[in-house]
Amino acid sequence: MTDLGADPGVDPEVGDLLELRVGDVGNGGVCVARHEGRVVFVRHALPGERVRARVTERTKRFLRADAVDVLDASPDRVQPPCPFAGPGRCGGCDWQHASLPAQRRLKAAVVEEQLRRLAGIERTVVVEELPHAPDGLGWRTRVQFAVRRDGAVGLHRHRSHDVEPIDECLIAHPGVTAMGIERKRWRGATSVEGIVSAATGDRVVVVRGAKARVPRLDVPVRLIRGRPAPGAPLPYVREEVSQRLFQVSGSGFWQVHPGAAQVLTDAVIDALQPRPGEIALDLYCGAGLFAAALGERVGPDGLVVAVESDPQAVRDAKFNLRDMPQVAVERGRVDEVIAELEFGRAENLSDRAQPKRADHRGGSRVRGADVIVLDPPRAGAGREVVNHVARLAGRRIAYVSCDPATLARDLSYFGDRGWTLETLRAFDAFPMTHHVELLAVLVRG
Repeated sequence: MTDLGADPGVDPEVGDLLELRVGDVGNGGVCVARHEGRVVFVRHALPGERVRARVTERTKRFLRADAVDVLDASPDRVQPPCPFAGPGRCGGCDWQHASLPAQRRLKAAVVEEQLRRLAGIERTVVVEELPHAPDGLGWRTRVQFAVRRDGAVGLHRHRSHDVEPIDECLIAHPGVTAMGIERKRWRGATSVEGIVSAATGDRVVVVRGAKARVPRLDVPVRLIRGRPAPGAPLPYVREEVSQRLFQVSGSGFWQVHPGAAQVLTDAVIDALQPRPGEIALDLYCGAGLFAAALGERVGPDGLVVAVESDPQAVRDAKFNLRDMPQVAVERGRVDEVIAELEFGRAENLSDRAQPKRADHRGGSRVRGADVIVLDPPRAGAGREVVNHVARLAGRRIAYVSCDPATLARDLSYFGDRGWTLETLRAFDAFPMTHHVELLAVLVRG
């Protein structure tokens, strides 16, 4: 293999060109190659390709590089639809140079490898297409733009604070594009987030920066400037799932793909099969998406305890679930609240919930839940939460994750506690990127 710009046997420097034969896909939107035995993580390449790659970062253990010239192209390679995608440009999309079927195969391969390496689980994975984005574009309903000092709007380059100015983001939902954020100057701002509901058309713009000057946008929006006062009501968008409206305030968490919330809700309920009168836990509940569906299934004789740490999300969840007396929304860190549930130190839980929990398990010290769903942030649940969930859960656990590595790690913890992966579904909730949404269903082994 010939090196261009780096002598054989000499450690390549940042900026050197290497000629590489690219191997398998790796986690994080890269492919794996080797230069004189050293691992090179290559962006903008596809498995099997021969490329010239420019070194962008070097460590003692590995190199990072961008494929700047494709010598032997994969049959899965396509022309990126966005003019801002490519080496050294916008870092938001990892796979615009791959066909959509190839993108899903790459994501499936990453999930399979992470399960095998971190959890010892052999599983064939199929990444399912979601509705409302057949070409992989125009799906992102929440886009946070960076702003340069001169007020130009763009997106960060990969592993950089540098801003790539753009005049349109092709994966942004048309409702975000219609605001015209990218085509304005935002002097004094540090970031601008455009939020739209695909269901209702509600729009919110969040502007950060103490001296931000807000230009006139192309359509009416609800505006949030700076850091709101704690507890202050915020402008919101209304989302719809299963004919129920959910209020999501400010930059609160909601699935960014317009088809994801409904598909995931249906998948979670189908996996858990909650029954009337049962007890369910919804951990990291956000605005109450899964708690609402669980509440409808367990009915007035059941109980759902929904746990969330973010104050604004808790307010939204309580508002969204106000018609369901069988649902108790508790504010607090999941690891702390779930410990209170398990060991009966439930001073913070609503009086309404406590008798039902005690009655359900005959007043025993160790509380239980028939089914549990958890949707943690990218860092995953971790060993402590997994241990509590494994002890509390009765029939089934549904684990929703956007990170294959932390999911695989936590599945290994569940395995240590006697729980087995029954099914795993993967959803292409982030086309053109390396991200994938996962639903793991566990049963007692």
